[in-house]
Amino acid sequence: MPTKIEKDHITGAETTGHEWDGIKELNNPLPKWWLYVFYVCVLFAVVWSVLYPAIPGFRSHTDGLLGYTQRGAVEKTLQEAADAQAQYRDQIAKLDIAAVKADPELNRFAQAGGRVLFAENCAPCHQSGGTGARGYPSLADDDWLWGGRLTDIEQTLRHGIRAPNDDETRQSQMPRFLADGMLQPVQIEAVAQHVRSLSGLDKANAEGAKLFAENCAACHGEDGKGNRELGAPNLADKIWLYGSSKQAVIETISYAHAGVMPAWGGRLDDATIKMLALYVHALGGGE
Repeated sequence: MPTKIEKDHITGAETTGHEWDGIKELNNPLPKWWLYVFYVCVLFAVVWSVLYPAIPGFRSHTDGLLGYTQRGAVEKTLQEAADAQAQYRDQIAKLDIAAVKADPELNRFAQAGGRVLFAENCAPCHQSGGTGARGYPSLADDDWLWGGRLTDIEQTLRHGIRAPNDDETRQSQMPRFLADGMLQPVQIEAVAQHVRSLSGLDKANAEGAKLFAENCAACHGEDGKGNRELGAPNLADKIWLYGSSKQAVIETISYAHAGVMPAWGGRLDDATIKMLALYVHALGGGE
């Protein structure tokens, strides 16, 4: 015998016939449009799980009929970018660096790529834009330890400075005048004062000038303007790699510094090194 359909006396809605403690369940089915959307979503999820990696397992996951992975998509994008750049990079690798600079199209490509390469490989030491830091030379000024021509920069990049396991690396070594007993503390202080006076930071000092001529001029020159062949810095241009305070200069004279730059020739290809050299040269201090 069919169940009699009752209606709730408050809402007027039909009830399901279920009742608990005097509370009757209303018969309010979900809207059809909502159900249809739900069914479509379920169907979409099933199709997606079949086509794409979706279901985890103990060691891996389902591969999906399309074999798609995000890693594969990234690798494909990178390969497409490499293929698009290959024509330019091949030309840069074959030409000498001056010829690359003379070609407007190649030079634009090298500058754009060099900016990215610099951020990836050089900025941790030389800072963004090549502004440098204590112990790391600024590449955006006109002060160069080993020369600022394109070929000079390329050579430095390729073989580094005091880089181990590279016979063509740039080498220089300043004596440790105090540590090796070559000068006494009072003499080192006099030399430091003279060195600072070369750029107007201190008063002239006759004793310091005499000691400088005897011990330092052979590398830095009588006027303290340096020698690029030896990697001896200019001491008269107000540019200081390890600080200009008297204590900093005394420390340098006493114990010296021997910073190391990697030889990128064993890590980066020819095109990359030339692109970096062109970018550094264009930072503002190239010659």
